[in-house]
Amino acid sequence: MSSIAWTHGAATMVEMTREEQLLRSSPLMATMDPASAMALISEMTRREMPRGTIIFNENEEGATMYVIVKGKVKMARTARDGRENLLGLLGVGDMLGELTVFDPGPTVARAHTVEDSVLYELPKDGLDHWLENHLEMGHHLNRALAQRIRRLSNAMADLVFSDVPGRVANAILDLGKRFGRMERGHVTVRHGLTQEELAQLVGASRETVNKALADFASRGWIDVHIGAVDVYEPDRLRARAR
Repeated sequence: MSSIAWTHGAATMVEMTREEQLLRSSPLMATMDPASAMALISEMTRREMPRGTIIFNENEEGATMYVIVKGKVKMARTARDGRENLLGLLGVGDMLGELTVFDPGPTVARAHTVEDSVLYELPKDGLDHWLENHLEMGHHLNRALAQRIRRLSNAMADLVFSDVPGRVANAILDLGKRFGRMERGHVTVRHGLTQEELAQLVGASRETVNKALADFASRGWIDVHIGAVDVYEPDRLRARAR
């Protein structure tokens, strides 16, 4: 992975308009009035990052929040024995780094881009200024943080109450909801994860996850490719995920 090498991208007017629309549809700004949203965007810095860029490492002092408008970012943590544990895959509209902005301290995970990406950053000083002068923004951030906590709580519940095939089915559905696209009558999910990373995501061994994927494929529910999965029977997966 390349070390962080920030560049100010020279976006065209069309790109900026599209990116502004994506920012305004993110949980951070979704319910803001247009004038407030555009004023906040003007305070943010646009960063272009090639694939493999480290946004921040574990145990760094963080003081910046980011919103993704293009690409995907992996959140990972390294175990004491050196193994990497994938904590999550973030995409367009997702925030990262917000916890260290509200609760200053070392970061608990590493974030790096897995494809060419564009993020908008807002440093803590800028965010504090906005919170002081735009009280409604606190409600937007609280809602976004609550959604993140809900997702984490559901993931923890799956680890406790679901078997591995159920967790795999639920992971495919969640990735499909966030990254899926309708293609030729079915949903194609280009998640970009290896099978080892998918296993980390559901908290199981690669062999067990591969077995579950093979079973779903044999039933005609899905078709597995490198870094992607075609979903033909989402209702079957939902029933298995319960």
